[in-house]
Amino acid sequence: MAHRIHFLRPGVVGKDGRTSAIVAALEKSPRVKEPVIRLSDWKGGLARDAEKEVIEQAKLLRPDFVVIGPEEPLAEGIVNKLAKEGIPCVGPTETLAQLESSKAFTRQLLSEFEIPGNPEYHVFKRMEGMEECLQRMTGYVVKPDGLTGGKGVKISDAHLFSIEDALLYCNDLFTAGHKAVVIEEKLEGEEFSLMSFCDGVHVVDMIPVQDHKRVGVGDTGSNTGGMGSYSCANHRLPFLLPKQLKEASMINKAVAKALYKKTGEKFQGILYGGFMITSSGLRLLEYNARFGDPETLNVLALLKSDFATICEAMIRGDLTNGHVEFERLATVCKYVVPDNYPDNPVKDKEIFLTAVPKESDTLRIYDAAVNKRNGKVYLTGSRAMAFVGIGDDLQEAERIAEEAASSVKGPVFHRWDIGTPRLIQERVDHMRQLAAEVSRRSRIRSSLAS
Repeated sequence: MAHRIHFLRPGVVGKDGRTSAIVAALEKSPRVKEPVIRLSDWKGGLARDAEKEVIEQAKLLRPDFVVIGPEEPLAEGIVNKLAKEGIPCVGPTETLAQLESSKAFTRQLLSEFEIPGNPEYHVFKRMEGMEECLQRMTGYVVKPDGLTGGKGVKISDAHLFSIEDALLYCNDLFTAGHKAVVIEEKLEGEEFSLMSFCDGVHVVDMIPVQDHKRVGVGDTGSNTGGMGSYSCANHRLPFLLPKQLKEASMINKAVAKALYKKTGEKFQGILYGGFMITSSGLRLLEYNARFGDPETLNVLALLKSDFATICEAMIRGDLTNGHVEFERLATVCKYVVPDNYPDNPVKDKEIFLTAVPKESDTLRIYDAAVNKRNGKVYLTGSRAMAFVGIGDDLQEAERIAEEAASSVKGPVFHRWDIGTPRLIQERVDHMRQLAAEVSRRSRIRSSLAS
């Protein structure tokens, strides 16, 4: 007797390159025969209006499950509200979403459960004691305890040039309504992202990716949501040692376990750790409680397994390593963005795609912040379109992504250097310099001891 396939009709919340990648991965599944239900983009209006739209559409259309793209609806408790309607989600509850929405919660969770990776940090709920703390630190980072769209973190010598600057910024954060401010030591090293599928007990890692947040070539200029990213065919990164990747994986697993012990709720969604390799070892920069953007575009482009089945397994709580397999190929993602992005981006201007190569096995194209009207494509002010090149090695993947990104015409630009040998070699050289500094310090300590 033939096995009967149980078909699925999933829904998504979000409108960006990440959401486009999620939809493409779901619709690739042989179990998804109809278009994915777009419940809301969660942009361009009040969160309460977006939430109402999601609930009403979900009640009407009854998706089998919903994948939540951005962080805001998770922080607002959309997963709890859909659960009351009998609709499960790939995404954590409001309590568990504090992993991203509260920097203080995450730092204190790692401390309480003795999970490695925390830098020196201090949590303040008022201004008292801040000045003394800042004076003791040689370099510091100020983080508001809440969501700020990636624009709230300020670093000494980059954004804050004196203790007075830092204190003024902290006071502004409290005035704006933030209930706490976290001050952390400033770290130096190389960053990477490790996202993991999680069913609340079992944690299965994706491929590590390095993101580039600076807007300008050579990692210059303002921070952005991410100008592009790359992953390697060996499922590592050129500067990343196997033991460092294993340590990051262990931290993700320990955090999932600690969250359940702390809250009694199981994290069913995406654990996304942002890590940095420093001269003092691996450090956790932050956690996100959802897929990253652009990192998701890299990893889902290589996912061999059925993404819809992975989502089901996360929701059921029976996720295994056997559910998840990735192609042994390299990827380079490049975002095309409006002129003057991110500070004063061009909006409502047409871009032209007639010269863009067609999507293929080696090129993925994801719409992000664009509107399509009457066969034309218009910018809406944020990252417009993403192009992911896929190849046997980084050189091939970068060539494919660059050819596509550079063929978009109009008031746009992109980081042509992402994925290039020169930029990646700078990462490798940086880590060698840090290793040499560690060796030098060790020799000095040994000499003093003798």
